[in-house]
Amino acid sequence: MSMLYKPAAEGKDVLPPKVGPTSYLGDIFTSNAVPEDQITCGFFKQVAGEPLVYTYTYDEMKVILEVDGTFNITDETGYSVDAKQGDVFYFKKGCTITFKATGGHGYAWFCGLKQNGVL
Repeated sequence: MSMLYKPAAEGKDVLPPKVGPTSYLGDIFTSNAVPEDQITCGFFKQVAGEPLVYTYTYDEMKVILEVDGTFNITDETGYSVDAKQGDVFYFKKGCTITFKATGGHGYAWFCGLKQNGVL
């Protein structure tokens, strides 16, 4: 089989596993490449409360699917964006990013050069 499929009920419409006090991330698919060349995609949700500060050990891209309230994304240099639906972000390996939702949540699809289950 050359194509894999997950209906919305098994992907976007399900809250991903909790990875922090107000942060959720769930891997959906991982390529069959050798571990150091695998790409993984899934969904990320940040809800209001404690921000998530994360240092990337891999390159990743996020597409913002929905925002309720304010979803702020800031890098270690202080560059800050209030993300909106449809925005696309690229996080380089080694950067430190702070994700903060105020008054609701931010929800994104991601794809990164990482193995399944790696945070």
